[in-house]
Amino acid sequence: MSSPLSLVLTVILIGYLAVASPLLGKRTYDKLARTRDQDPMAYRRMFTLWSAELWALAAVALLIVAVEPNLDATDIGLVITEPLDDTLGTIAGFLVGATAAVLVFRRLAAKGRSIPGQQAVTHLLPRTAVERWYAAGLSVTAGITEEIVFRGLLIAVGTGALGLSKEVAACCALAVFAAGHLYQGRRGMFMVTLAGFGLTLLYLRTGSLLMPILLHALIDLRGLLFTPQPRRELVGNPG
Repeated sequence: MSSPLSLVLTVILIGYLAVASPLLGKRTYDKLARTRDQDPMAYRRMFTLWSAELWALAAVALLIVAVEPNLDATDIGLVITEPLDDTLGTIAGFLVGATAAVLVFRRLAAKGRSIPGQQAVTHLLPRTAVERWYAAGLSVTAGITEEIVFRGLLIAVGTGALGLSKEVAACCALAVFAAGHLYQGRRGMFMVTLAGFGLTLLYLRTGSLLMPILLHALIDLRGLLFTPQPRRELVGNPG
């Protein structure tokens, strides 16, 4: 990196993403698990905090691009490089796939079977109409901001500043992305890694963050809003 400011910001950002953010995320999630039943505002406060953190991280990432002469919007995937027809076709295909997945997960839930990865985010599931809006907001926020930071900026920094191949840089970015979900435990982080791997492949294939952002948001919306808990769990945990 040729700009001292962009170098300093990048080092701070990566350090925060790799160490501070995972630990803070686990701390706030564990606090929510302990206090949610007694404090009706705990869920809203945590989701507001997480959303603000994500937008702040994305703002820092965009600032790095703005002050670094060797980076621009294309380098971090914010410019659509594919023909519009191909992009629209891909979007339609993913929407069909996402709808099919929701239907399958609902069938599993109706049979009392757990949804893959659902147990890891039990306390993130909304219980009221207001909480559903907070969950929707965080899902969209994560789809936009995490793709800009983890897929867009980190891969560009790995290939540009560190001289890594695109594949190695993508793997490093994926590791940091998975670490950010420490609060979900090993099984949850495994599912996050699988999802992140798919999003990474999609980004490398298209060169644009558009599809990863849309798919990421859909995955989070499905996980928090459109996948009911198994009936067996609802019966076993009334109220």
